[in-house]
Amino acid sequence: METKLTGKVIVVGDNVDTDQIYPGAYLALTDPEEIGRHCLEGVSPQIAPDFPQGGIVVAGRNFGCGSSREHAPIALLAMGAKAVLADSFARIFYRNAVNLGLLPIVCPGICKKVHDGEAVTLDLDAGHVTVCATGETLPCDQLGEQQRMILEAGGIKPLMRARFGKQ
Repeated sequence: METKLTGKVIVVGDNVDTDQIYPGAYLALTDPEEIGRHCLEGVSPQIAPDFPQGGIVVAGRNFGCGSSREHAPIALLAMGAKAVLADSFARIFYRNAVNLGLLPIVCPGICKKVHDGEAVTLDLDAGHVTVCATGETLPCDQLGEQQRMILEAGGIKPLMRARFGKQ
């Protein structure tokens, strides 16, 4: 896992729920590319088509609230998101994201500091995010040892396969 990530952002608001991240109408889809095309469609149908590969989703409070739908982090990964930075996350979404290999970082105030299309640099080791346009640096939560280990493996399943030597 990279410890320094730079990417352009798309900004969404507060209380974006899992049905907005990945609408239930598409739950039968299995092709990752197709899944990614519908990501954040409940917020705006233009987000996925315009999302910069390797981009970063920036959100307000309570991102991922609602159901425990694992499809939400899967859709974000399939859309090409490197990470989600948010003022706060719903706990079940946060755990699902880590377990599926999507980097969720709590960064209070980030939603008010950036705009769509701007770039940010996330430094996991230093525990901060820098807004590239202004140079402003915001503190963010650091990952725990267990979270980092899971994310470095690409998710909980790859970690367990490696740990127990199964294909």
